[in-house]
Amino acid sequence: MKILITGAKGQLGNDVILEAKKRGYNPEGVDVAEMDITKRNEVERVISRGNYDVVVHCAAWTAVDKAEEPELFETVEAVNALGTKYIADTCRQLDIPLMYFSTDYVFDGQGTEPWKIDDEKNPLNVYGITKSEGEDYVMQNEKNWILRISWVFGKSGQNFIRTMIRLGKTRDSLTVVDDQIGLPTYTVDLARLVVDMIETDKYGTYHVSNTGEYISWYNFAKEIFKQANMKVKVVPVGSDQYEAKAKRPTNSRMDLSAVEQAGFTPLPAWQDALGRYLEVLKDMGEL
Repeated sequence: MKILITGAKGQLGNDVILEAKKRGYNPEGVDVAEMDITKRNEVERVISRGNYDVVVHCAAWTAVDKAEEPELFETVEAVNALGTKYIADTCRQLDIPLMYFSTDYVFDGQGTEPWKIDDEKNPLNVYGITKSEGEDYVMQNEKNWILRISWVFGKSGQNFIRTMIRLGKTRDSLTVVDDQIGLPTYTVDLARLVVDMIETDKYGTYHVSNTGEYISWYNFAKEIFKQANMKVKVVPVGSDQYEAKAKRPTNSRMDLSAVEQAGFTPLPAWQDALGRYLEVLKDMGEL
């Protein structure tokens, strides 16, 4: 199987490449230097020349607050929506299956019930709007997987865990929001599921994260410091006390049942994923 992976230098793209190699595949990873997804001609040229069996589209604009800056809207739209459209159009024309990564931010974040796959979308911010548009383009390709993921962390790039560790080294206490509820997603675990899925034709939309009881960012922070053996007091605060340009969903719970119903192995518990990730940070000298 010949696999093209966009966003190869990102948290997820990097781990998908590593997982595909473990399985004996020879994936080709591209980033903006090799294929600027905002340019249709580049997308068509790269995908059409490669004779790919599947495209795994990890590239995205993920700086949620920065996306709210008016002067950047066209850039975010070009990456998350139009870039995805160019990839989806090309894959459809060449009959290549396409996997796309979306987000719980496509929903309005209200209520307390886990979001089901077919619930109405109503994104709260520019990031969510543009990712939702990307979904719509991908769905025009019959051979597609859409994975909505949340609270992502991995070896490459910044994430909540790295931020907590860094701040915890210099502070005795930290305030963390306790009214945004969801589950984290470790890219190493996600990458395993990605390759499991692209080895099949079980197309469709899936909600994916590590498993376990839903938590708040406050709960997550407490577990981070507990497992890292760091004595940092975590103080819960409401979202209204946390200044952010982008509005965040308070309800990021997602119904994960479709993964198991399709015959795939669910991701491990989030506490287990956190422990393994902290070992990676230790090996890298960050903890």
